[in-house]
Amino acid sequence: MTQRTDTPPTWDERTQLATFLDYARDTARAKCEGVSEADARKAPLPNSPLMTMCGLISHLRWVEHYWVQVMFLGEEPEGPLTAATDDDPDPEMRTAVDIPLPQLLAEYEEQSARYRRLMADRDLNSTAKRPIGDGRHVDLRWVILHLIEEISRHNGHLDVVRELVDGQTGV
Repeated sequence: MTQRTDTPPTWDERTQLATFLDYARDTARAKCEGVSEADARKAPLPNSPLMTMCGLISHLRWVEHYWVQVMFLGEEPEGPLTAATDDDPDPEMRTAVDIPLPQLLAEYEEQSARYRRLMADRDLNSTAKRPIGDGRHVDLRWVILHLIEEISRHNGHLDVVRELVDGQTGV
């Protein structure tokens, strides 16, 4: 069982933000524990064909890539994000059903560890290399808060999908 806590070891701002980000990430992984490969690929919501457990974990991974590497560090998008179009804005969710859930989770964990180290070495007031839609450059603090919000929102989706595919609740 994935161990998780939302109580930081110290009360400074950075530690609190890092703890809540890790808690959200750990919750996403915990919601996937014990799900079968077949159920991880099921899309039980009739009007949301991309809403699978595999798709959601892949989306979380690539959302973090986008906000940390593309927006904050100014790097170019990679992986499925390079295939995004107006007609297919979330290719990382569509293609995820072809990737085993354990692989998606391992890639997400590896990336999370890398970003954890990267964020620990940056000042929270450091600004993103790329501007958001309104032209402003957000700071690292905003990126971390945004990721906490994004992952937590999708944890709710994982709750619903998991209950519909195999009846598991309460994670």
